[in-house]
Amino acid sequence: MRMYDIIEKKQLGNALTEEEINFFVHGFTVGKIPDYQMSALLMAIYFQGMNGVEQAALTKAMVQSGEIIDLSQISGIKVDKHSTGGVGDNVSLIAMPIVASLGVPVAKMSGRGLGHTGGTIDKLESIPGFHVEMTNKQFYDLVNKNKLAIIGQSDKLTPADKKIYSLRDVTATVSSIPLIASSIMSKKIAAGADAIVLDVKTGAGAFMKDYASSKQLAEAMVTIGKQVNKTTVAIISDMSQPLGNAIGNALEVKEAIETLKGIGPKDLTEIVIKVASEMIVLANKTTNIDIAREMVKETLENGKALDMFYLFVQSQGGDAEIIYHPDQLPQAKYTHTIYAEQSGYISELIANEIGVAAMMLGAGRVTKDSVLDLSAGILLHKKVGETVKKDEPLLTLHYNTVSNENLTSIIKKINNSIRISSEKPEMNPLIYEIIR
Repeated sequence: MRMYDIIEKKQLGNALTEEEINFFVHGFTVGKIPDYQMSALLMAIYFQGMNGVEQAALTKAMVQSGEIIDLSQISGIKVDKHSTGGVGDNVSLIAMPIVASLGVPVAKMSGRGLGHTGGTIDKLESIPGFHVEMTNKQFYDLVNKNKLAIIGQSDKLTPADKKIYSLRDVTATVSSIPLIASSIMSKKIAAGADAIVLDVKTGAGAFMKDYASSKQLAEAMVTIGKQVNKTTVAIISDMSQPLGNAIGNALEVKEAIETLKGIGPKDLTEIVIKVASEMIVLANKTTNIDIAREMVKETLENGKALDMFYLFVQSQGGDAEIIYHPDQLPQAKYTHTIYAEQSGYISELIANEIGVAAMMLGAGRVTKDSVLDLSAGILLHKKVGETVKKDEPLLTLHYNTVSNENLTSIIKKINNSIRISSEKPEMNPLIYEIIR
């Protein structure tokens, strides 16, 4: 078998066999296939696409390139949740304890954030003492005991995906939907969950900016799930504006706690309830999504989800008293509030621009080696569709080490991302569609 023939076959728009896909994934991972040939194949896939069978084969080949986590030592149906990333997206922090409090084991493997998309582990590490370093056995034991634990993603998972992604990043093929779908699903499958709920974001702050592309990605991932016998559900949700009011690690933890107490932002609460309800159904706690929704709302109202978060934080070395004393979370030395220059309706809050501004304040990583400022970020006081009066606060920046020059640039970026109009804007749906 020759790589040349595989490249030519895909250039002509023909489907690759599982054998051919295994050949190039393995060959590239172990260094037998050079970058220039793999680049040519990636470009052919970018233009010609892949069918569902090809995508499943590519996913399985990347899963088999490294370690596969065996969660069979954990009793019950393990349901994982993944978001394609956004701004102010702290859904996992809230959904995990909700689901665990209802008896669903959540064995979460998570990575760290890059750019303006925050990582769940980064956020949790803003809690003093919280850590994710443990052996796999300790991880399994903790989930069996408490129903919930989180661990850092192993470097041994899907090495083929890491190597292929590095090449995609420099060959302008990152946006290929078959390659995105296979990349995401390979990591989720290798992490060992029995079922997966995907939160696929769409809009300015999402990886996929338009609904059609987001739906195509969601359908591709659900199809892959079916092909590899992993029950998968995708929720397509809005990310044209930031989710909730907080952007930044400690700020998002505080907001997550507020949401678990039943006083969180309306949009964030609704997404959390939807995601958690789908997880409950996939775990076979009920077959009725409406009953699952009532179960989720009840565990929020009776405080059991909050109690689970306390136990979760405490069991991983964190100071769980922050639930009652959120002022113990890292706090920035400086704040700067931006005020409305006119009265009207908030018609636009461009999520990616606000996310980049938060990153510039220190809340996100510019490179993998960047050091986060866990206290930095942005707190929104107004959301799209709400009225605002002239000189009323729009948002507040939280920061420590930003120069005056950079602060001026950040403020300009934010001002350019906010629109105020005289008429109430047409609102995007919070949840567009569920793909099963």
